[in-house]
Amino acid sequence: MLYDSSSPLVMGIINVTTDSFFESSRCLSTSQLLEKVDFFVQNGASIIDVGACSTRPNATFVSEEEEKKRLFPALELLRAKYPSLIISVDTFRGAIAKEAVESYNVSIINDVFGFDKDDSMLDAVASCGVPYVLTHSLEIKIENDDFMKEIFRFFADKIAVLQSRGVKDIILDPGYGFGKTMEQNFELLARQSELLQFGLPILAGLSRKRMVWQSLNITPNEALNGTTVLNTIALQQGAKILRVHDVKEANEAVRLFSLCYKK
Repeated sequence: MLYDSSSPLVMGIINVTTDSFFESSRCLSTSQLLEKVDFFVQNGASIIDVGACSTRPNATFVSEEEEKKRLFPALELLRAKYPSLIISVDTFRGAIAKEAVESYNVSIINDVFGFDKDDSMLDAVASCGVPYVLTHSLEIKIENDDFMKEIFRFFADKIAVLQSRGVKDIILDPGYGFGKTMEQNFELLARQSELLQFGLPILAGLSRKRMVWQSLNITPNEALNGTTVLNTIALQQGAKILRVHDVKEANEAVRLFSLCYKK
């Protein structure tokens, strides 16, 4: 593995977009970008996840050229200031993933569509040799208590394909908020530890999502406390990476969790 995941890590979300669902995550200028990444690094982020095409529900995807135009200058700035920073790129496009790794030393490919959206992604992942975040984002068709079987089948099939292509480092993202009902999201979180049987690290992306703010009848801007609660449950359920908008608070949760459950 590229990094030591014996203790949970915090991944800070950076969006160089105009339409990501949480407005405060958007970095629309060089100064905003560097200021936010500086803050993240100083407050415990081990990984920075940079996205240039919003994949929120019902989003309209920008063109590949527009994604490159937004993403690559941001990566160049970050690499110049933080040459050893672990950078993840949030993209579903294989050509962008490949160029990000080869030209900007990106460390992780984070693809929310499980190499289904772009046929070139699997080739890119196989050739780049970096960890790949495999996300379950398909709509769940089973409506009864067996819906977890569908998630297990998805991961088992995808892992087999990746491993057959020589991909060794795979991170599983259960895909909270993607293709799941509210009830399924919460049951999945309560049963997240069952995914540990794959023997792979789990990334939990719960930050300020609908399952927090809609359940509490608040807004995403008011969802930090609820996010921390769910992040803590995710840690108890075996998550090794928390993907968050609020790095300082997530790192505090990890530190307190680690004190409680240290070996």
